[in-house]
Amino acid sequence: MEFQEVMEAFGRAVDAAGVIAIVVGAAAASLLAVTGTLRGPKNQVYETYRRRLGRSILLGLELLVAADIIRTVAVTPTFESVIVLAIIVLIRTFLSFSLELEITGRWPWQKQPRPDAAPAPAPPDAG
Repeated sequence: MEFQEVMEAFGRAVDAAGVIAIVVGAAAASLLAVTGTLRGPKNQVYETYRRRLGRSILLGLELLVAADIIRTVAVTPTFESVIVLAIIVLIRTFLSFSLELEITGRWPWQKQPRPDAAPAPAPPDAG
């Protein structure tokens, strides 16, 4: 088996892992949401469901980007394929940032507030 064939097969395997991560994550999040709705208080079920679903989509997107990079760089490193890869990565990166903002309420580069930190004082009124 040649190097390109091995890399193509590996790229397809990572692609499949990305799709599986999204499908299994969505199914698990949905099942947990249904059982949570049947069991107890429903006020947090929707937010938890969105967070779990978003995490599975983020993981799947990262795997799909990795598969695209593997196939483009290792299998067909032409200028056209690199441009297509750049566009795909830009779109998926935008989606990842948007999902991260939805899930956590902050951008990926913002630090998570420490639980023991005191809240910041309110700015003085300008009036």
